[in-house]
Parts: sequence; structure tokens; C-alpha cells
Amino acid sequence: MYFVYRSHYEGPLGKHVRRLPDTTVLGWFKRGWASSDPSEFVEAELGADVYGLDTILEAAQTDDLPEPQTDEQLRALLHEHLYVEGGEDYIRLDDHSLRVRTDDDEVELAYFFLDEHIAEAAPDRLAYLLHESWPLPDEGIGSERFDPTVPVTAITQAGANDVTTYAVFLTYYDGESLARLQPLAFAGVALPELTQHLQSIEVPDRDWPVELTLLRALIAPGEQDLRQALLRCNRWPGFNLNADWPQLPPAHEAAHQTAAQLMASAEFTSGRRPEKSLLHVSDHAAQLAMHCDETFGYQQWYLFDTVWAATHPSLAQSLLRYANHWDPLE
Repeated sequence: MYFVYRSHYEGPLGKHVRRLPDTTVLGWFKRGWASSDPSEFVEAELGADVYGLDTILEAAQTDDLPEPQTDEQLRALLHEHLYVEGGEDYIRLDDHSLRVRTDDDEVELAYFFLDEHIAEAAPDRLAYLLHESWPLPDEGIGSERFDPTVPVTAITQAGANDVTTYAVFLTYYDGESLARLQPLAFAGVALPELTQHLQSIEVPDRDWPVELTLLRALIAPGEQDLRQALLRCNRWPGFNLNADWPQLPPAHEAAHQTAAQLMASAEFTSGRRPEKSLLHVSDHAAQLAMHCDETFGYQQWYLFDTVWAATHPSLAQSLLRYANHWDPLE
């Protein structure tokens, strides 16, 4: 069975993945039911201090709760004794998984117990959630068509080329850190064309996400190298938990000049260390794990086109889903 803790406290990927010896969710809770130190049991078993999870095991001891023998009994006990910030729908138990959403008054958090059956049956939902290493693979060239199975926000309309670039920004603001921003889609644009495309269009009257506005502004005029723009984004003074975003001019060259001036006098706060960030750019995928805060860790940016997505369809679909909803089985 797998355990995953989705939390910006948990390293460059913003999540922690652990393999467990149990075959069922019920089996894991039964093992911990009589634990004399629930907090120590949770951290030793799962490798992380999972916010609120030990409360049901504490209640098992203090209230002398009977050990659950069925999923139905476990479900009733979880809803009564597991501490979460949120309603009843934030605790979801079925035959193959437990999915929980909460927050610690600073950022939103989620954790998952997933058995082998569901992990193997739903890679298009779970492949990215269960992925443990940096960077995502980028070898191979896809030849099949790729169509997303979750909503995306169209930045450009379909063009002559049957290709699309997707932008996934796993960022957080004002404590909102789960599925904050729907993936963006640049229809008719391959990843190697993205820098030129962004220079050629103005920011529309409707607001763009600040990540996209800044990425566009930090592309130097005439520049084709996405890596350089991402390196500049990594050194932008914002991207903390509650960033104060300046207004940039709509025209690209003016936006770049303004952004460059702001960067020249930048000071990093909250223990931000750009040198700890991770960047990996290939022909059809760009990946940035940006160190933003000493406490809240990293934010993740992924930009990839349909060539990469068709090569790694399960990773691509599950990554788009990860950005869309806290519960991948929703």
C-alpha cells in the first residue's frame, strides 16, 4: 500500500510518498490502534508528522474505542474522531483508499492511503501523485494523440498545428495551496515555440495568472531559450506565501524592462534561497521546483507539450488532474 502526504513542507515535489507493508487501509489502522504513543507511531510509520492523523489513535486510547473490524466501522470512527479542518466530505474512505483534506491554519494539506489495486487500476489519476523522484522522465518521443481528461484554461485558441503546450503552476497564496490554479493550455503552440509566442501577444484585459504574466515579462526581447526565463523567475523576489505583486505594462518589451528593474533591487525574504531550486528543461518539458520559503518550501512549475504528454500519458493526465482537484479519485 502507498501513503502520500501532499504538503508544501515536504521537499522539492511538495509531497512525501511512502510504501507500507499493509494490504488495506483498515489493516494499517488496526496495527496502530493500540499504539502507546500515536504521534510517534504515525511519524515512524509514515516518515512525516502528518497533521491531525494521530488524533483518531489518541482517541482510541483515551476513549477506549473498540478496534474497527470493517471498513464501515472504520469510516464511522474516522468521521467522529479524526481531526480535520473542513466538513464531512473531507474524509473519504472506500474499499481501496482513504483520502483526507485539511489545513493547519497556514496552508491546505491532503493525505492518501492507496492500496495496490487502485494504484494499478488508475495510473491516469495517480501516476504523478505516486511519483517520488526529480525530475519527471523526459526521454522518448510520443506519436499518439493526447487529449486532457480534465478541464484546462485556454490561453490561445486552436491553431493550424495539432499541438498544445500545457502550463501547470502548483503555487500557493493566502494559505490556498491545493488545486489553486487550473492548468493553462496554449493550443497550436509547441514548447520550443512558447517564448516567441508569449512575446507576440499582449496580456488581455482579463487577468492572467501572475505566474504566466511574470514568465512572459522575464523573457528577454527576441529570446528563444525558455531556460533563461525560468532562471529569472527563480530569482524573482515574490513567490512567498503572501506575495505583493506589482503591476506590469501590457506590452512585452515594457513589461520586461519593468520586471528587470525590480529584479535589480530584489531582496529575498522568509529564508528564500534560489540556489536550492531545481530546474530541468528538455525539448518538450520544462520543470522547476522553486525554493520560495524556509518554512513552506517549494512551489512547482511544469510546462510540457503534447509530444511529451503522448510519451508519458499517465503522468501527464495525472499531473493535470493533480492541479485540478485535491482528490485524484474525484
